[in-house]
Amino acid sequence: MSMHRRSFLKAAAAAGTVLSCPQVCRPSVLRANETVRAGVIGLGGRGWGAHVPGMEGQETVDVVALADPDGNLRGSRAEAFAKQYGRKVDTYADMRQVFDRDDVDVISNATQNYWHGLSTIWACQAGKDVYVEKPLSHFIWEGRQMVGAARKYARIVQCGTQRRSQKGIIDAVAWLKAGNLGPIRYVTAFANKARPPIGKLDKPLELPPELDYDLWCGPAQKLPIYRPKLQYDCSFDWNTGDGESCNQGVHEVDIARWCLGEEKLPRRVISIGGRFNADDAANVPNAQIIYYDFPTAPILYEVHNLPTAKKHMATTEAFRSNMPSFRGVGTGVAVDCEGGYLSFPNCVAYDKDGKKIATFSGGEDHFENFIAAVRSRKQEELRADILVGHVSTAVTHTGNISYRVGHQATAVEIRKQIGDVPPFVEMYDRLLEHLAAHEINVDQPTVTLGDWLEIDREAERIVDHDEANKLVKGSYREPYVVPEIPA
Repeated sequence: MSMHRRSFLKAAAAAGTVLSCPQVCRPSVLRANETVRAGVIGLGGRGWGAHVPGMEGQETVDVVALADPDGNLRGSRAEAFAKQYGRKVDTYADMRQVFDRDDVDVISNATQNYWHGLSTIWACQAGKDVYVEKPLSHFIWEGRQMVGAARKYARIVQCGTQRRSQKGIIDAVAWLKAGNLGPIRYVTAFANKARPPIGKLDKPLELPPELDYDLWCGPAQKLPIYRPKLQYDCSFDWNTGDGESCNQGVHEVDIARWCLGEEKLPRRVISIGGRFNADDAANVPNAQIIYYDFPTAPILYEVHNLPTAKKHMATTEAFRSNMPSFRGVGTGVAVDCEGGYLSFPNCVAYDKDGKKIATFSGGEDHFENFIAAVRSRKQEELRADILVGHVSTAVTHTGNISYRVGHQATAVEIRKQIGDVPPFVEMYDRLLEHLAAHEINVDQPTVTLGDWLEIDREAERIVDHDEANKLVKGSYREPYVVPEIPA
């Protein structure tokens, strides 16, 4: 790449513009023993704990660059990298400096949710292949532009829904699709993860001088922070996060959609819930149910981030050791069929009488699958191609959109909207039982009733609902604007 070309990339990226760049100058297929050079962007728990070892742990992959706007984090990670892997690694505040390097082949993207879209598009425009964390996008429209970038620039892009590469799950889904339990009636997905209140400050959080806060915010609105922790807890603020039903839910919805064979958004969706017993700086629900109406069978999703009763919130230990479960599983998927049900992620099948009839096992190799596809240049070899990740993530966004355009309602009003679909009624009853244990008076309008949203499955838009469609498209802060890239 010439210096003129390099300067152009930097200037265009800094301006947030679309780059009409040609294919990167390198062989179309890497030789089996040729080293793949990776840059890891985002050095938090997932970036350092999974992406760095996921890449560096492969015999013919070298991590050569790390990027994060937090100078303290960069320094500590670089020191730990040298100690653990026996060599130095270059570090950068701005990910675009990594994208501009000729010797970087792939980007392992562990940035925060709201950065996934623009950073992946920039990387594709710079000729890099990308492994990008889940959830793929922060907005539905954004995810579609990511797909467009991957296709336009002929990039290999894998979404970090790693259960697609777990052998036990692969075998269990194949067994289910072979008809061993008969037709699917409905799928229940659930996340009962302990999420104590995140706290709330009286004045904005004092940010460390080593943090480039403008770069950290990127496409998100640059707002004062009133939570005690800057990093992970940003998942619980709509400005920078997507709540449990997306952040964790994309894993379960992805498995559910895989089992059903559904490749588009649901026909309709509704969400019900709220944030209860948590006077904190978060604004996403900690109790939520969602009904996704698919042609094959419905997917029901439920979130319980609080323990089984209010009394268990007294201590952290009690909170975490008294979480709800569904059929003995804390977070997972249950696929109910005419002949029994299949439970994930433990991959156990039961007959109609509850007798265990089959089990499936085996680990996952998602990072390895990505690198293999990078070498072959065969998109179809990816187990979680960007389009797969986009659809699963977009499904979860529809539930949150319903919630966000909803209103406070009583249990009587909500019951009328649910109708008489048995699994939906049962899921709502579980929510009511949970709220009663937390002393929430549902006879008053204390619970958010989302709007029933009809979805144009081809256009990935909400029918006749301007407010909802604003959340489909989202908004961005200049100059960090996601460009429109037709697929």
